Amino acid sequence: MNSWDNWVEQTLHKLERLQLLRSLRPIYLRNEPQKPTTTVEGDDLQVFHQMQLWDRSSVEVHIPESTFQKWLSDIPSSGDEEDTRKFRKLLLFSGNDYLGLSSHPTIGNAAAKAAQEHGMGPRGSALICGYTDYHRRLESSLADLKKKEDCLLCPTGFAANMALMVVLGNVGSLLAAGKTPLTNEKIAIFSDELNHASIIDGIRLAERQKSVEIFIYRHCDMIHLKALLSSCTMQKKVVVTDSLFSMDGDFAPMIELVKLRKQHGFLLVIDDAHGTFVCGKTGGGVAEEFHCERDVDICVGTLSKAAGCHGGFIACSKRWKQLIQSRGRSFIFSTTTPLPIAAAAHAAVIVARKETWRRRAIWSRVQDFRALTGIPINSPIISLVVGSEEKALKASRF
Repeated sequence: MNSWDNWVEQTLHKLERLQLLRSLRPIYLRNEPQKPTTTVEGDDLQVFHQMQLWDRSSVEVHIPESTFQKWLSDIPSSGDEEDTRKFRKLLLFSGNDYLGLSSHPTIGNAAAKAAQEHGMGPRGSALICGYTDYHRRLESSLADLKKKEDCLLCPTGFAANMALMVVLGNVGSLLAAGKTPLTNEKIAIFSDELNHASIIDGIRLAERQKSVEIFIYRHCDMIHLKALLSSCTMQKKVVVTDSLFSMDGDFAPMIELVKLRKQHGFLLVIDDAHGTFVCGKTGGGVAEEFHCERDVDICVGTLSKAAGCHGGFIACSKRWKQLIQSRGRSFIFSTTTPLPIAAAAHAAVIVARKETWRRRAIWSRVQDFRALTGIPINSPIISLVVGSEEKALKASRF
């Protein structure tokens, strides 16, 4: 064993003592084709007016009994258990497939058709050869959904936030014409303390350009944010926040943010990963829900949650799109989304907008859960605080 192997081994032991060692536990999917009922044909895509039997397959999974026992005993697992003769059936309550679209046949058929006709599509970055008419159609449909002038597809939602944050730093450094920006020439970024890791990591990268000053405000605390904004002398201000927070399940105070935007003239950026297709009359997200779509300058989103597919996007103006695709490194240097995924995601946008009963169903379940438990939840994300990290990990096994 060489020196690096020893250091890695020591690090793993330390993580294990801290109970921070994570495991991969492969689940097995068993989906039998079911005959659909009450279908409607439109735009060459099949949509449905009620839940189908295959909707269960998005939450009903199987896991090998040996893996399950290791899970309960908190024994690290690599996912390589050999005994796969006996399975345990489980229901998923921790996934992001809010509308159950990952198992929708129309979306699967769109991916299959594109794959049969074109394979995976050109393999390269979007700026070289990876960008196709399939990707453009998807971008246009997302721009329309978000009421924005244009949209830029990214490999993931994480990559989308990273690209945007780095570009914000670029604005300061490019306008400084190669010199270190003076304080009043820098970009002031105000970020909620509970924002997603991709925003945090993106801001850290932007900060390294020495053209950005970071201000962290207390979670959803508009009094604190207003104080920070009022004391900031920099002209170029940006406020970035999750719209629906992925851990606490609470909404950003959109109405108050809009009022502050009008007072201080900052760029308002929201990460609508958990709100897209879930919130709003047409699934346009949290900004649509609070009737402030035109007041949000840039909306970052994902296609790997309620859309049931994969990828990320930035809905913005054509001017911002051109800047991000020119300077956003996580976009520029990544291979573009495979063509079948783009086709599936485009189908998902159409299905999600047409099958409005899915949105109504999920909010009915939110109301039912609130009524049955007395827990004052406001969204499909339910945060149950059990105490210490050790207690939380123990609770996750039952």
